[in-house]
Amino acid sequence: MLTCKDFLNELSDYLDERVDADVRAKLEHHIAECPNCWVIADTTKKTIRIYKGMEPQPIPAEVESRLMKALEKKMAAREK
Repeated sequence: MLTCKDFLNELSDYLDERVDADVRAKLEHHIAECPNCWVIADTTKKTIRIYKGMEPQPIPAEVESRLMKALEKKMAAREK
């Protein structure tokens, strides 16, 4: 029996159609019986569809600078 945690672990591969037929069948069975996971899958599919239809937007230089500094700080903290 597939759990919600199992479903979430496979969600990306499921949406990218990189799971074998047996796993796909189990995931689709779980979605059919679990309203919470159905909502997650449906919302994620719609979000991807919308995102793929958008034109790329440049990040303002100030935002990019702040983002890079935050990432550098986070990575430095992990290395300690």
